[in-house]
Formats: sequence, C-alpha cells, structure tokens
Amino acid sequence: MTESSDKPKINLADAIRQKLEQKKQQNNSKPGAFQAGAAKTFKTQNNKKPNNQRRRTGGS
Repeated sequence: MTESSDKPKINLADAIRQKLEQKKQQNNSKPGAFQAGAAKTFKTQNNKKPNNQRRRTGGS
C-alpha cells in the first residue's frame, strides 16, 4: 500500500468519535428508537421468579 491513498491518516481518537457519530445518526433515524428523556417503563423485581435452588437441593 502507498501512503498517498485518497484517505488521509487520522488518529484513533478521531476515528472513534466518527464511529460514535455514525451510530448516533443511525439510532436517531430508526423509527421507535429509544429517545433520550423519553419515559421508559422498567419491570419490577416482583415479576421475577424466585430462585428455589436451595429448597430443591436441601441447602442450609
């Protein structure tokens, strides 16, 4: 490869920033995507099944 390619050299930090910007652009363009500040409902811990392993195995 030659150093005079059509892409200029960029450092790692700039490349990461560009990737993050691309991801943000893609996420914003998706319909129904999570929007910052939107109310998000969380499942409560009451919906989880209890872990009965100690009862099944006779643990102390």
